Amino acid sequence: MIDPRPTPEEVTALFTAADGSFRFARWERPIVPVIMGVDDDSLPVLKGAIEAVVASAGHKMSDMDPELGVNLMVFFLRDWQELAALPDLHHLIPGLDDLLGRLEAADAKQYRLFRFEKSGAIRAAFVFVRLTGEMAEQPAETLALDQALRALLLWSEAAFAEQSPLVADPQGNALLRPEIAAVLASAYDPLLPSASEDPSHAMRLSARATLKLASADWEDE
Repeated sequence: MIDPRPTPEEVTALFTAADGSFRFARWERPIVPVIMGVDDDSLPVLKGAIEAVVASAGHKMSDMDPELGVNLMVFFLRDWQELAALPDLHHLIPGLDDLLGRLEAADAKQYRLFRFEKSGAIRAAFVFVRLTGEMAEQPAETLALDQALRALLLWSEAAFAEQSPLVADPQGNALLRPEIAAVLASAYDPLLPSASEDPSHAMRLSARATLKLASADWEDE
């Protein structure tokens, strides 16, 4: 569990891969999402949740990426083989058949694939969510908040394995955990680089997140 005052070690763990390498990346370009696999009634809720997370980060959204059109593609599905039937997805994701085989073998519930700028920043993201089990029971807004957060930074695979990045308010609505929201906002500080493989970057994130949380506590008082 990450401490309400996240230490450098705890922040480092959020961006450390299984092989021990540290890799941090955020978006530079405005985010242009498209959501597939849900009914029209759910779309405003899902897009609203994505907008809320992007705003929490201090980043921007747009209606069109001049180069890519859309750069955040979110797919909701019941079975991984549904992706095989989508036209042109093979062109966007080389080796799609092999990927689907691995996801099925692992009984995976979600998967994210990132593309990167020359700077190392996130250029585009593909988010796949298989609605099964407990995930299928979650409200649309909760699902979107969770997936938007996971797509905004290059978190490690184990970052939220033991504890959800969300918490419920007294009314039962899902929110980002305060310490995770502070790390997210700190990651988008314009004074910090958009990408880093230096673990010392976690110290800068930790310091900024701690200040944001301290400021919030002061305002609450």
